[in-house]
Amino acid sequence: MSAVPVAHDSAPAEPSAPGWREAAGAMVAYLLLVLLAYRGTGLAMVAIWERSATFTHAFLVPPIVAWLVWRQRDVLRRLTPRAVPAMVPVLVLLALAWWLGDLADVNAVMQLAFTALLVAGVPALLGWQVTRALMFPLAFLFFAVPIGEFMTPVLMQYTADFTVATLRASGIPVYREGLQFVIPSGRWSVVEACSGVRYLMASFMVGSLFGYLNYRSQRRRWVFCALSLVVPVLANWLRAYLIVLVGHLSNNEIATGVDHLVYGWLFFGIVITALFFIGARWSEADAPVADRVQAVGGQRGRPSAGRLLVVAVASAAAVVWPAWLQTPDSLPAAPPRLALPEPAAPVWRSVDTPLTDWRPAIVGARAERSGTYAGPAGRVGLHLAYFRQQQEGSKAVSSLNALVDPNDTAWRAEPLGAADTSGATAAVARAGWRATEVVGMGPPVSGGRPELLVWRTYWVGGQFVGSDVQAKLLQAWVRMRGEPDDAAIVVLVTDAPEADTVARAQASQRLAAFAAAHQDALLRALDDARRTR
Repeated sequence: MSAVPVAHDSAPAEPSAPGWREAAGAMVAYLLLVLLAYRGTGLAMVAIWERSATFTHAFLVPPIVAWLVWRQRDVLRRLTPRAVPAMVPVLVLLALAWWLGDLADVNAVMQLAFTALLVAGVPALLGWQVTRALMFPLAFLFFAVPIGEFMTPVLMQYTADFTVATLRASGIPVYREGLQFVIPSGRWSVVEACSGVRYLMASFMVGSLFGYLNYRSQRRRWVFCALSLVVPVLANWLRAYLIVLVGHLSNNEIATGVDHLVYGWLFFGIVITALFFIGARWSEADAPVADRVQAVGGQRGRPSAGRLLVVAVASAAAVVWPAWLQTPDSLPAAPPRLALPEPAAPVWRSVDTPLTDWRPAIVGARAERSGTYAGPAGRVGLHLAYFRQQQEGSKAVSSLNALVDPNDTAWRAEPLGAADTSGATAAVARAGWRATEVVGMGPPVSGGRPELLVWRTYWVGGQFVGSDVQAKLLQAWVRMRGEPDDAAIVVLVTDAPEADTVARAQASQRLAAFAAAHQDALLRALDDARRTR
């Protein structure tokens, strides 16, 4: 017996509910206004999509959202748009969040607020029924925000853990140091491309879309979304293990170089295709239009043109006010004249021989200075990185800056948390120093390998602050007061044998003593640099 088409699906579309012409016009005008007022943030997002392979998939988000909205046109036609005045304060708060993100130079906050402003305009101008009908397309728009790379170090660590564990379980001896390990056939390293964050983001986006289009049950949708998060992580771990195993068994003739990436993507594509193939076995037919309208509480009614006009004007004012507060960038300032502080004689003196060849991986600093000081208990290295007119690629507090680059094959870093300032002065303790162990890579050789204790803090608004969040908030406060956004990274380093507990404690005391003797001089040197404009 052949299926009979449902009458209401094949019948001519009924007339649209009243008020759509005015509401749609107001919605289009609102979207254009937001895109124009925040075009800098939007263009910055597109620039990240272009240069980062991790977020290339975001180019597909806007057209997919447009298609998803168009797909709901029969449902929307039966709903009456009603403006919601209560959403105007929400728009104000989102604009405020964007403004604070701009002051603190936090791209993620600015981009999330910008996207949220686009989304929040729907309930403000079209009402809650329309919003419920477009809930998934509106949520899907957030996949355009290039956020998530903060997971890269953790995923790299987990990938290395799994790869080393499975190699050992396979009977292959492994010598590991950080993200690098050596097996009898050669040396391997887990780099950013091995983290799997690209697979994770692409899989989650496509998996969410697949679940929405193929399932009616919310439970099935959430389960499939969870699988689209878990499966790529597990697949990436297995991919890394197989690549090393194949390279080992082929004496590094297969799965190395470019083949490494090609085989990786091929394996990942097979796994994800299998996931979607299995998920399709439980797919459900889409609900009829009438049922979808009823699900969002749709009903006919007469919209208020006056309320729409008031909300539209208030929404426009709510989203553009940050542009009124922005001041154009000043002319390029002169490079800061950054100088190292003089040694606190007679206890400390400057020495010409560097303590180590290690340097922090800092990007975009306007000026950098390094020096070595000798004291009664040993030597201390000082590194200053100064930032001015901070912008993308040149920020003191940024994921681009690190004590050791994740792809560095010569050094590895192990964060230790808050520095041990017990017994130090109150001023040193308030500076918020963060401690990290930096160790040279490779097997020990005669004379040992470099083992360093590193302290790091920020200088913002004329004071030291160790927390990234506190530094960003202080920077926002400084800019709100109309002061320059100058900031600096201050790094101290000294020898610290990893296996010697006493020597490690002495290293902390040495850094604390140096900080106490030179903190005032450091503040004066950085203040002098700020005054050179």
